[in-house]
Amino acid sequence: MDIPNCSAENWPGTCDAFAYLTVRMEDVTADRLLRTRPVYSKLVMVSVGVSALGRTNLHFADPGVKVNGQYYRDILLTRDLLPDIKQYSYYFTFQQDGAPAHRARETVELLKLETPDFIPPNLWPPNSPDLNPVDYKIWGILQERVYKTSSKDVDELRRQIAEEWDKLDQRIIDKAVGEWRKRLQACMAAGGGHFEQIS
Repeated sequence: MDIPNCSAENWPGTCDAFAYLTVRMEDVTADRLLRTRPVYSKLVMVSVGVSALGRTNLHFADPGVKVNGQYYRDILLTRDLLPDIKQYSYYFTFQQDGAPAHRARETVELLKLETPDFIPPNLWPPNSPDLNPVDYKIWGILQERVYKTSSKDVDELRRQIAEEWDKLDQRIIDKAVGEWRKRLQACMAAGGGHFEQIS
């Protein structure tokens, strides 16, 4: 799960996706707005899990919370994501990126205990969106759908994300998950470096 920052106009980036919502000046028409990330923006972070068996609920980080190792372990993993995943199966591969909260010693230990097949940070590239189904396929589709209409505030943005997540066809997830092994093989063949897109 990669966690890049991206503007509301470019939302989302990854399994844990940030979305910035800009506040628009009332007297400027939409076609004249300069699309930038403001200094004072609202932050939305979303965590999800996907598999051929189904998908988890969306899990939004609490507003204003800094997602450190403890919050990630106690709230996003233990309370939210892992119970959702285990509703589908007790055997799964858990993959995430090298974000500080993800590679914290206590997080790694928790995932070794709580997941049947955990890929630890030392065996996974730290910034690997081309190897994460949510990054290379799913968030892009959601982004396109969510931004067909503008959001007036963070609550509306969250509602739009949730509505589109609920409408997302499982076949899109299945296709993304189906590409995973091919992408891993392409990455290994490239010695862990850049590899051509797989469609």
